[in-house]
Amino acid sequence: MPSISFTLPHWLYWVGLIVFPLIAMALAKRPKVVHKQYSVALGYMILVTGGMLGLHRFYLKNLLGFLFIPVFIVILYANGQQQTARTVVSNLANEERVAQRVIEREEERVTQAREDIAGLRTDLAEAEEGSFQQRAAERRVERAERTIEQGQERLDEAQASLTELSAPLEEARANRVFWDNTVGRNALYLLLAMMAIDALLLPMLVRRANANLPVEVETENDRKLREAGIGVMEEDSRFAKNWIDRLCLFAGEFTAYWAVIAVFVYYFEVISRYVFGSPTNWAHEAMYLMFGMQYLIAGSYAMLTEQHVRVDIFYAPLPKKKKAWVDIATSIFFFIFAFTLLATSWIFAMDAIAVPSGNGLISQWARGEIPTGEMLANWNMAQWTDSNIRWGEISFNEWEVPLWPMKWVMVIGALLLVLQGVSKLMKDIQIAMRGEA
Repeated sequence: MPSISFTLPHWLYWVGLIVFPLIAMALAKRPKVVHKQYSVALGYMILVTGGMLGLHRFYLKNLLGFLFIPVFIVILYANGQQQTARTVVSNLANEERVAQRVIEREEERVTQAREDIAGLRTDLAEAEEGSFQQRAAERRVERAERTIEQGQERLDEAQASLTELSAPLEEARANRVFWDNTVGRNALYLLLAMMAIDALLLPMLVRRANANLPVEVETENDRKLREAGIGVMEEDSRFAKNWIDRLCLFAGEFTAYWAVIAVFVYYFEVISRYVFGSPTNWAHEAMYLMFGMQYLIAGSYAMLTEQHVRVDIFYAPLPKKKKAWVDIATSIFFFIFAFTLLATSWIFAMDAIAVPSGNGLISQWARGEIPTGEMLANWNMAQWTDSNIRWGEISFNEWEVPLWPMKWVMVIGALLLVLQGVSKLMKDIQIAMRGEA
């Protein structure tokens, strides 16, 4: 089975977190299709992400997608059998290496003992009867004879073990080659060929599927519901009253599309691990860092749209004006938390770029080694492009992704939360004083 050795570059990770949401937000603002139609672009996306299971065919209501499933199951089964065979080969090969080491060690010891025993027996014969030299010579002879006897036993056992292991080891290796190179590889090539053919046929399949769509006729009830706005999702823009609200709405929508990135990354991880037998060393770390940043940045959005979990047994029944007074009175607790989060995040962020391993200008500035003016005066493109320059803290895992950007995202998230708290307080004061929304 072919292997995948792709490691996500650090720059692509951070650029993807910025560029992908912007593209997705732009696409989401396109005019929506009134009548249902299948999309070629969406079909290709499903082909790339789920084509191994024939999901692109199912998207088009094409039952030929079921042809992909048994081939994919064969790949998974072959991969499982190959891993089992690899374990067997590893265990048998380890036993073989142990037996070979025993033979190498004992042959040397037995050979040396046989070479020495003649001289030891001569020393024993020449020793005076009943003397200390005689007893010492006897012990040396006995030790040499015991070494020869025990060593020969170990040699015989090791030789027998090698003989016994030879056939099972060859069988296990052949079994591994069969499942890996014969079954798994050919099934994978067949599946890729089917996907390649469908990639060429997809535009035609989409046109055919659209032609078979029934004509949608709006009923009188549907028309009345549409005119009344029932069933229409309210836009979050109704919460935006000022620039702070609009900024928090943008931040929430921006980070929401990171969940789509997670789908692609985990799909790649599953396929890489279970189909190609090549688990990544970056997918899990990249995603839990991303979701941590999403949690922080989206906090202000959740506060704006009132999506935070709350226990409001007494608060919910209150009229709007009394709610505003309660919010004003309790805002002190919010600001204690928010400013503490902001201050702590700032400390974390500065520490992240001030680590001793950071050798860039910004790290020297964070450590207080150079003033701000000198840092700005000496700034150049090498600070961005030189791979030998590190700005700050990096992960201790094998991927070694820079962690300092995440620490600064904590600052951004805390700042957005503080700003949204200020916006909420201003609106509450307006409602409490004037009764205005």
